[in-house]
Amino acid sequence: MDVSISSAPPPDSGDTLVCIGLFAGDELPADLADAPGAVDVRAKFKSLSVLRPEGRRVLVVGLGERDDFDSERARVAAALAVRQAQRLETAEIAWDCPEGGSVPAAIAGATILASYRFDQLKSSAADDDPDPELSALTLHGASDATFAAGTVPVAVASARAANRARDLQNLPANICDPAFLGDRALEIAAANERIEARVLGGAEIAAEGLGGLLAVSAGSVKEPALITLRYRGSEAGPTLGFVGKGVTFDTGGISIKPSAGMELMKKDMSGGAAVLEATAAIAELGLPVDLIAVVPAVENMPSGSATRPGDVITQLNGRTVEVNNTDAEGRLILADALTWAIREGAERLVDIATLTGAVIVALGSSYAGLVSNDDAWAEEVAAAGAIVGELAWRLPLHQEYKDLMRGTTADLTNSAPKRKAGTITAASFLEEFVEGVTWAHLDIAGTSWDVGREYVGKGATGFGTRLLIELARNVGAPTG
Repeated sequence: MDVSISSAPPPDSGDTLVCIGLFAGDELPADLADAPGAVDVRAKFKSLSVLRPEGRRVLVVGLGERDDFDSERARVAAALAVRQAQRLETAEIAWDCPEGGSVPAAIAGATILASYRFDQLKSSAADDDPDPELSALTLHGASDATFAAGTVPVAVASARAANRARDLQNLPANICDPAFLGDRALEIAAANERIEARVLGGAEIAAEGLGGLLAVSAGSVKEPALITLRYRGSEAGPTLGFVGKGVTFDTGGISIKPSAGMELMKKDMSGGAAVLEATAAIAELGLPVDLIAVVPAVENMPSGSATRPGDVITQLNGRTVEVNNTDAEGRLILADALTWAIREGAERLVDIATLTGAVIVALGSSYAGLVSNDDAWAEEVAAAGAIVGELAWRLPLHQEYKDLMRGTTADLTNSAPKRKAGTITAASFLEEFVEGVTWAHLDIAGTSWDVGREYVGKGATGFGTRLLIELARNVGAPTG
């Protein structure tokens, strides 16, 4: 989709769906006041009315009270416009942007997100009459064209990156396996000279002593991969570290999951997808940060060679762990990846993972769980998410949660014997491997899929991709 900004009035051609917003208490523009259907227009938030003045097509989107309007409502309005454009089978949208410096960027990003479709695995015979794809979006009347021109490209690149992450989430595990993710990392590096990629296979992982990756992958014929991307965008400021869980399929291992819904366990690499595609967008945008991105990629399968409940493993940092539940596998690979990222030079860490079902019970699909060992860093991560509409809610750390993860025959257990605070105890386990480095953990088990928000709909959401990009923007922003 082509996205452009124009200071000219919206077009008067019926080939383009022109979208305008209407706030409560406002009147329609004079040229629309007498158009057929104008009498039925409502300003209630999410109300939609199609007017056809003189051969044009104008979509009036109710925005509700002006004081309630923000970037999130702009994103929702943009998504509703996409749905209407699909119903009208039009390929071009023009927005007469409501006032607000961040609104054009919000509309641009949400239009791309809402236009997403995953049909690359369907044969042509499966869909004889597909809906036309949107090919162009033009933003008219931005109140501050200079500001809009700076933020719109970021929103566009971020939304496209999120859609690429959604593609990775949607691909089945017989295609998107650890090697596939490694190849995607190499492809990202080949496209930008500022990125270096390194992908370790099974033998190298064993030689390095990454016991968590070896244990989780032991039951699968698929080799594990430790993926590292290094982006060099600045010599100043802290080096960011992004770590994303990359379990390309999770059966639970010997602690096998129920069969109902197991097909969705292809999405257990959602954190890794977000990290890979956020890194690609950060390089594309040329953000002035240094970044180390690490994705531990494995498949968790039961077999005669699989890790058993009760086995003891040694992680990269030397800590020993009783694997009392092989379905608590994500923390084992993340522990090694966090240690690896720190050894590679990361000074501020964010790990992102579909880690616990407990976070869905606690927060549903509206917020990711956020746990951090640093108040200021937690605020930065949450603020970045709030800007782009990927919300995170901070949960506490406490010594009593750490005590629940102490092992009996080893230093730690990967699964607390008492079913208490599952999201927090998992994060407490991870904290054992950050070596005092500033760190935040995002549990996206509830936000990675089926959120239902208008601009991501059902299925894969790419959650975290845009948050990580925004965080990198903020960390790399000049100060003073």
